[in-house]
Amino acid sequence: MHHILPTYYQKSRLKPMSTKTATLPVQVAGMGAIPHKKGVMFRVWAPNAAKVLVYGSFNDWKPKTATSLQQENQGYWAGNVTKAKAGDEYKYIIVTHEGHELQRNDPYARDITNSVGNSVVYDPTAFDWKDDTFKMPPWNELVIYELHVGTFNAPKEGTPGDFHTALKRLPYLKKLGINAIEVMPATEFAGDYSWGYNPAHPFAIESAYGGPDAFKTFVNTCHKHDIAVILDVVYNHFGPSDLDLWQFDGWNENGKGGIYFYNDWRSQTPWGENRPDYGRSEVRQYIRDNAMMWLEEYHCDGLRMDMTPYIRNVHGDEHPGNDLKEGSEMLKWINGEIAHKYPGKITIAEDLHGLNFLTAKVEDGGCGYGSQWDADFVHPVREVLTATYDGDRDMEKIRRAILRRYNHDAFQRVIYTESHDEVANGKARLPEEISGGDVNNYYAKKRATLGAALVFTAPGIPMLFQGQAILEDKWFSDTDPIDWERLDLFSGINKLFQDLVRLRKNMDGDTKGLTGQHTHILYLNYNEKVVAFHRWEHGGKGDSTVVILNFRDHSHDAYQIPFPAGGEWKLHFNSDKECYDEDFIGHPTHDVKVGDNGVGVVSLPAYAALIYTL
Repeated sequence: MHHILPTYYQKSRLKPMSTKTATLPVQVAGMGAIPHKKGVMFRVWAPNAAKVLVYGSFNDWKPKTATSLQQENQGYWAGNVTKAKAGDEYKYIIVTHEGHELQRNDPYARDITNSVGNSVVYDPTAFDWKDDTFKMPPWNELVIYELHVGTFNAPKEGTPGDFHTALKRLPYLKKLGINAIEVMPATEFAGDYSWGYNPAHPFAIESAYGGPDAFKTFVNTCHKHDIAVILDVVYNHFGPSDLDLWQFDGWNENGKGGIYFYNDWRSQTPWGENRPDYGRSEVRQYIRDNAMMWLEEYHCDGLRMDMTPYIRNVHGDEHPGNDLKEGSEMLKWINGEIAHKYPGKITIAEDLHGLNFLTAKVEDGGCGYGSQWDADFVHPVREVLTATYDGDRDMEKIRRAILRRYNHDAFQRVIYTESHDEVANGKARLPEEISGGDVNNYYAKKRATLGAALVFTAPGIPMLFQGQAILEDKWFSDTDPIDWERLDLFSGINKLFQDLVRLRKNMDGDTKGLTGQHTHILYLNYNEKVVAFHRWEHGGKGDSTVVILNFRDHSHDAYQIPFPAGGEWKLHFNSDKECYDEDFIGHPTHDVKVGDNGVGVVSLPAYAALIYTL
């Protein structure tokens, strides 16, 4: 249920002379509302306020008995309310020097009744984690599934899904084999429907998704199923709507956002004039505290940071005159602290500029991310797969996409053919773009699964977008839930993805090379549209893995491919198998015996991938 202040209290003017002044029986550290044995300590940053008060359900929302906070150093205000407790609703009243009274939600509120409602006192220590001892899988073994809570498993039409409904599909994800879920932004946003990239209350979990305990339950349950949780966070802008941070304490310049935002040309972003002021230490601390909260209080295993170019640069380009050095320094600070305190947890940048700097270590002058979304993979690969004619498929782009890496590390990039961005904003699901509407046809299924095979065999951290393994159609929308009936319709395709995940994670002990650092192109035919490459960690039996991809609608019964060593190479995967789809031909394939000349003769299906190991 959504609770909002009665209209009278929303419009009334407080009488400061009638308020009580907070006492500080103990000095409790922290920001926001901190419950403790002697009440709740409230602390807020409002450097331009003449007076700050707090009131709420603990005083029956009576203006005359609102508690006046005491001024601390550097614009902070704090006070203890002995009658307040976890679960109470509250708001701050900020009185300006001109006498205006502004009702504001707590910038650090961990719980919000709704985006235009009230802050809720929340005890971050109360949740029972039931001995959560989960450890993040090694990054070279990660398989990420990007998930949007509102549409992943909606209970019915017109009602967004939440963390509880998402958990009902956890057996599906477990069977699929993924070991990391990337949750699209889940902090409180305006309304009940959104992608999440418009955070109104950055510390509060979206009320329509179930609030903070629902997210903790989700993380805890995922961990018990050996699945990591990575949260998507948005620090390049806040809002723009339902944003209490805007002109928070009444001060602003040029009609802009006030203390939490730049108030000059640096405020400009693609999402409004609402870029946080990274030059203010208090704002940097606010964002740092937010990042650490997800790892420490919510036990998240990593963060994916949205559109980091706009944290580093006003216009998201590389023009030095637009650089935000304080933004880059903030990212180094956050990533460096996470790497030091929690070396197994990962931070991922969505930067898409292909810069080694992003994933270089902070001590080496880099930005310190563990990995980054790789535009140098997804864009050329989708271009090749969606080309109408085979002759237009540029195999040089495939070669470069396979070999691309950052700082000589194969896993400093996340690779994918579908993400929330790649299947929206004028684009659609990969099968939809291949077929022009009929995602159920042969070409859509064959080339989409060929792309998936490349994602799972090329060096990098592979990622799927929700519904990809059941050929979800159209484009991504926050009001269009996943059609789970397609799981029955495309159960074979789903099995194909399961098999790829299993091989990528080396679950049978035969394909360790797919988790290895080394890649070598064995063969590339620009006319026949065939590429073969070798993946390995140390090499040898159970390690060396050969992948052959045919990007042409033409099969070969006897195609010569150079292999890295002689011997019997076992076929582990053929994407053309009839068991995956009734439209697939099931072109006969077999193990390959490679002689002293290093050449193997393979039977190569059309638009297909083959995976061999020694």
